Amino acid sequence: MIEFWEESFQQKQAMWGFEPAQSTVWARDLFVVNGLKEVLIPGFGYGRNAALFRDSGMNVTGIEISATAIEIAKAHFGNEFKIFQGSVTDMPFDDKLYDGIFCFGLAYLLKAADRRKLISDCYKQLKPGGFMVFSVISTQATTYGQGRYLSKDRYEIFKGVRIYFYTPVAVRQEFGRYGLTDIIDMYEPHSKQPFLIAKCMKV
Repeated sequence: MIEFWEESFQQKQAMWGFEPAQSTVWARDLFVVNGLKEVLIPGFGYGRNAALFRDSGMNVTGIEISATAIEIAKAHFGNEFKIFQGSVTDMPFDDKLYDGIFCFGLAYLLKAADRRKLISDCYKQLKPGGFMVFSVISTQATTYGQGRYLSKDRYEIFKGVRIYFYTPVAVRQEFGRYGLTDIIDMYEPHSKQPFLIAKCMKV
């Protein structure tokens, strides 16, 4: 799967551009209202979502496995962001606690054990009173059920791309012990697909 993303990042850049996801706008507003300053983005990509937090006065640290994505980010943003290169399954990359953590899309690409580890590791790096926002694709998506069946609600859409589709019940199961306060329906115009936002707060 890593090789697939490496080969397709140039296409994804042209496809998504640098407009942030709608989930990012929602998370940015939440972070601004609550005065958050230090933000971690696992699955940083090439920075299209990170820029919105930066523009709102936040310091952003990213984690990204793709060297190609990091090169694109550096070409566009210079050294404005600290980016750790590596897999989110190897978190943590530092011992810092963050005010906010935002993860768009990434979780649904992982198998169950890796999703659990990612969520747990993110929560451990969240300051008390901080917010963690995950945006994941819903079973209401038009792509749900397409491709090769792998397990309940998980399909290989095409070679190398395995997606777990979330229901609200699944969101509660995976995030319930990590300060889940709300599940929000979110339509993403770029992909034209429905997502679910898991909003968590650490007490």
